[in-house]
Parts: sequence; C-alpha cells; structure tokens
Amino acid sequence: MSTAGQAKKNQKPRLVEWRFMLVAFVVVCVFATLVARAAYIQVIEPDSLIQQGDNRTKRTRYTQAHRGNITDRNGEELAVSVPVRAIYADPKLVHDNGGFADLRRWQALAEVLGQDLKDIRAKLGDPKKRFVYIQRQVSPAMADYVDQLDLPGIYLRNESRRYYPVGEVSAQLIGFTDVDDRGIEGIERLYNDWLTGTPGERKIRRDAKGRQVEILDETQSEPGKDLQLTIDQRIQALAYKELKQAVGTYKAASGSVVVVDIHSGEILAMVNSPSFNPNNRVGVSPHRIRNRAITDTFEPGSTAKPLAVLAALEFGSVKLDEVIDTSPGWMRLGGSLVQDARNYGEMDLTGIIRKSSNMGTSKLALSVPKEHFIELYYQMGLIGDTGTHLVGESGGIFHDRSRWSQHELAALSFGYNIAVTSMQLARMYSVIGSGGIKRPLSIIKSNQTVSSERVLSKGNAQAMVQMLETVVLDGGTATKARVPGYRVAGKTGTSRKAVAGGYGEEYVNNFAGIAPVSDPQLVVVVMINEPGGDLYHGGDTAAPTFARIMAGALQLLNVPPDDKTVNSLASAAKGGRHDS
Repeated sequence: MSTAGQAKKNQKPRLVEWRFMLVAFVVVCVFATLVARAAYIQVIEPDSLIQQGDNRTKRTRYTQAHRGNITDRNGEELAVSVPVRAIYADPKLVHDNGGFADLRRWQALAEVLGQDLKDIRAKLGDPKKRFVYIQRQVSPAMADYVDQLDLPGIYLRNESRRYYPVGEVSAQLIGFTDVDDRGIEGIERLYNDWLTGTPGERKIRRDAKGRQVEILDETQSEPGKDLQLTIDQRIQALAYKELKQAVGTYKAASGSVVVVDIHSGEILAMVNSPSFNPNNRVGVSPHRIRNRAITDTFEPGSTAKPLAVLAALEFGSVKLDEVIDTSPGWMRLGGSLVQDARNYGEMDLTGIIRKSSNMGTSKLALSVPKEHFIELYYQMGLIGDTGTHLVGESGGIFHDRSRWSQHELAALSFGYNIAVTSMQLARMYSVIGSGGIKRPLSIIKSNQTVSSERVLSKGNAQAMVQMLETVVLDGGTATKARVPGYRVAGKTGTSRKAVAGGYGEEYVNNFAGIAPVSDPQLVVVVMINEPGGDLYHGGDTAAPTFARIMAGALQLLNVPPDDKTVNSLASAAKGGRHDS
C-alpha cells in the first residue's frame, strides 16, 4: 500500500463542516432576532404599528352643524346660516402631480377667486405641508367652477356663512361672526355657546384605494339652538329710518334710539346711526360697529329733572300742590351760579317740569337729605346694569362720595355730574310710566315672569306722568314731540359735552317720552349727538324724531288713540320752545 493511501485511510471524517456551522449559526441568529422583534412588537410595544396602520386606513369625517337662527319677537329672521364652500389644498400632492405645469387652469383659479396667481403659488410653496386654505366661504357656484378645473391637490369642503337679512338696521345689536362662525360682536357673541351647534363625527376604515369598508363609530350632529329676541323688527326699521334721517338732517355725529315696552321691560327697538352692513364689513371703521345705545354715556341734562321732584315728593318735603318760589331766577351756591332762562317767579311742581326750571329742581333737591336724593338715582336705574347683560354695556359714570357741595347736588338735579346711556334713561322713564315699578330690561324673549320692585309710590309716579304731559303742550319746552291722536308725556334734554377743564361747544340732545298717557305702553328715548346745524336744542332735534317714532310704533302695535281733543290723526304738531 502506498504512503498516500495509508494517510487517507488514517484521516478521521468530520461530523459537520465548519461552513455548515457558520450558516446554521447565522440562520439561528436571524430567526432569534425575528422572534425577539415579533415578541417586542406584539407583546411589549404593539401600539406603534397599530397607530401606523390606523393612520393609513382610519379617517374621521365631520358633518356640519348649522348655527342657530336669530329672530325677532314675531319670528322674522335677523341672522341665518347659509351653505358655502371652502377651497383648500394639499401642497404635497400638488407638487407630486406636476405642480403648476398647467398654468392655464391655475390662472383660471386665481381669476375666479380674485387673487393673484403669485400669492396662490406662495401658499403652496412648501411641499412638506399637507393642508392650506386657498379661500374660504365661497359661493356654491364659484365652488362648482373650481371643482370643474380638476386641479390636483385642490379640494372643497362644506362650510356655513352668517347672513343678516335686515342689514344695517340691526347691525350693532345683532353683531356678527368671524370666518369660523364664532360670534365676535353683539348678540352673536353674547349667546355664542347657545347658537353654536355640535358637529357630527364619523370614524371609518378604508382600503388601499380609499374606499370606505367599515364604520367604526358615528355621532350625529346637533344644530345650534335658535334665539328669539324681544325686538319688533317693524319698529326697529321705523326707528332706524327716522334716526338716520335725523342724523343727516341735523348734521349730527351720531344718534341712538331705544324703544321699551313699559309693562314687560322688553326692548322693542335699539338702533344707532351711523351703522354698517354686517354682510360686507370691508373698510368699516370701528366706531360704526359700536352699539352706542349701551356704550356711549352723556350727561342727561333736563331729562333727569323729574328725579328731583320725585325725591321731594317721596321724602315728603313738598306736596303735590305746593308752590316753589324761584325768584329772582338765579342764586349762588358756594360761589357758583344756578339760573333759569328767565325769572319764572312762583311755580308749582308741574310748572317746574313744564318750564324746565333749574332753580326749581335745585331747591327741591336741597330740601331732602343727600342720601335720599342720591339713592333715588340708583333706584330708578340711572346707575348700574339695566338687566340685558349685553356685551360692552356701560353702567354709567357716577362718582358717589361722602361729601357733596350744595352746588354739586343742584347740578345733579338738572342732569349734570352724572353720565348715563340711552338704555339707562329708557329704564328710568319706564319706571315712571309703570306707576313706580322697576323691572330689568330684557332683549331675549322669555315666558318666565320677570322680577319687579316698587321704587315709587303709584300716586307720585302717575302725578309725574301728568306733569311730563304738560311739557309737550302749549307753553312747554317740547311741543314738537306731540303725536296726533295720542296724549304724550316726556322731557327734553340739552347738555354741553364735557371737555378737559370744563365744557365745550358741542351739545348732546335727547328726549325721553311716554305714551299714551291714559294707559302708558311705550317709552322712547332719542339721543342726537353733536348736532352741527343751527338747531342744537333737544326740543328742535330729538323731540320731533321722537314724535315720528312714537306715532309709528303705537300704530304698528294697534294702540288705540286717547287724545279726545284731536279731531284728525293727520293734524300736525306745531313748533315749540327751546329747552333750557
């Protein structure tokens, strides 16, 4: 046997080759890694892949919930929601599908939206973004046109837009919403939670082609609740028309009117001029948006004089038939002068109101304790909230203090040293008209019984109505406030506007009136701010405006005439005297 053969015979065979061991080891390691990874994913950290899978297949779709309507007391719509569309884009898809390769269609999109194509391209410039609005609240017709352009990455979604059928007539009162349908002014803001609905929600699973294969969860939408106001839109429109005409005629800076139902405290009208179109607020200045009837304060002037008479009657320092000597028509209190337009001599309480005597009200105010006199201003609603809780409502300006000079109290009696809103003045006169019962004013229609409080004796309140009636009769300061066919009671006010260090040359005119006297139903307050013409007294500006509004309101409400001396409702009231 050869040597080579003997060596081969002596070599022992290996059980496993080393190559096989290496392969087996690698296979075992890979398998162990896969098992560990699977165990980690399935047992220790399963949520991550579940979330990734859901991100690819699960979608949540929302169904729109319309905002509640706002109506007047008769059901006329003041604010409604109309369907519109929003145009949005997925910039990533836009770039993935060729971007702006077809410029003709993109230019058509820009033109129909009234935008510059450069601006649209700038919005879609970042390919990492997945959502950007192109334009919101577009009309259905415009949206259909955009849909037909079939631009990649451009989509439509349903929205709603607030529409105000009555336009500028009730703009400051109703307010408006923003682009997301949230109330930001007026009633829309105050009752935003009530008016806003809850959107519906549907959670679905879809396949790789985007088709819905399963509904996982579904919640029905809840529309917003409707809101009914106490406003009578017929009276609202009448008041706005007359106020707008008055502001233009007398070249005034602004004006406000408030109409209140005496027996319920419900506000039937609240208007301001100048106003704005809430459906198109482009370029509208902030001062037009302000609800001046509740935000702007002014010294009431002679319209506050009934309080001095009532304070003396309630305290008992004078009687109804008592005569007050106002001679010589002026007096000095602490070095300051109080005077009338002329020496009226001796006058009863009715004469003091009819002639608007500063001397008379000053003497009456000083005849009662200071605390009793000032407390009546609170009781009559000239200080503090009126009860409506409207957004931006002012509580007036009044600095009560422990020490008052005689002249300060006298000035308070004829409407200075205090600033009130048209709403507060309306509440004061509603107390007088209701026989001394104070009720909170309301703007929301409700079937609940309102709280009431007696703050004046019925006899004194009714006596004051009789006194105020003489103001519009011959010899009074507001004969232009007469309403043919109806007995009217009221008071003019003409006050200078305060400036730094004293009073300027600008005036505020107002008239507050009650009708009909035989059975008071309505209070109307008219404020004309800064009349710029030759007429600057309340009896010449606010009084005739009041007469037209009161006449129309009484007829709209079918209140029967009570003036037996008027033979024809077409007879016109003649001119009167200036307010002091």
